[in-house]
Amino acid sequence: MDRKQNNPDKPGTQLWFPWHWPAWLLVGVLWLSSRLPHSARLTIGRGLGALARRLVRERRRVAARNLALCLPDTPAAERDQLLRDHFDSLGIGVMEMAMAWWTPDHHFPPVDVCGMEHLEAAREQGKGVILLSPHFTTLEISGRILLQHMQGIPRPMYRPLDNPVFESVVAGNRRRLFGELVPHDNIRSLVRLLRRGEVVWYAPDQSYRGKLSAMVDFFGIPAPTNTGTPRLAAMTGAPVVPFFVQRLSGHQGYRLHLWPALEDFPGDDPIADSLRVHHVFESQINHCPEQYFWVHKRFKKRPPQYPDLYTD
Repeated sequence: MDRKQNNPDKPGTQLWFPWHWPAWLLVGVLWLSSRLPHSARLTIGRGLGALARRLVRERRRVAARNLALCLPDTPAAERDQLLRDHFDSLGIGVMEMAMAWWTPDHHFPPVDVCGMEHLEAAREQGKGVILLSPHFTTLEISGRILLQHMQGIPRPMYRPLDNPVFESVVAGNRRRLFGELVPHDNIRSLVRLLRRGEVVWYAPDQSYRGKLSAMVDFFGIPAPTNTGTPRLAAMTGAPVVPFFVQRLSGHQGYRLHLWPALEDFPGDDPIADSLRVHHVFESQINHCPEQYFWVHKRFKKRPPQYPDLYTD
């Protein structure tokens, strides 16, 4: 029997076949980690990050290249330290997935909330809200923190995973926490939710070559960019509220930063508006650069007239 062949009668039973047991073992280890003290989770996460930095050479190379491209004025020694800190942050992010899904509220680390009044003011307009953020390594824990501290439920975008076990676990836990998930490429669902007055969590900072793609500078470098943010705002009238979650040093927990809704947004030019969004992201990233998702090839799939920035 082909391992990859789905059983049309009982597709869920395939998840328990022996070749998926290593993935389920990892899920079990993550669940156990959610019961550990926060200090232990941080220590384990840093260990995972240090191991990944040594083993996952291609992603280490991509992250180092991104740091050199986006932070050229940072001395090389500081960028090397940022690279090490970034992989520590990635490892801690794995532990935070388990925290987000399974750690009880009374065992959750402290959270400092800054700017919740900006979100509430935006919601009072009655047109829904676009919560805008780039991909930080705190992405998974951000949703749980929003649930704990805002009124209502943010609706996150979602891209299915390739591994069926991890897809089942991730999607299942996100649905349990957030209810409806929004497919990353389903604009109609986004518009429907916003017109219904919902809060939609939108993260359009990764390389994108779809229908709404344009080349927009990111840290001064032309990057394939999703221009959907201003288009969604124009179609629905929803205010755009930037936010991000910062992992604080030591055992201090987290800080949720919510910014005022973007003024006079959108304008007449989606590309200029998308550049404005990038400037917001750059400001957030500069606040805690080691926590941004540098292992993503942000400048991949550029048109032929642009050089490939990831070839040696």
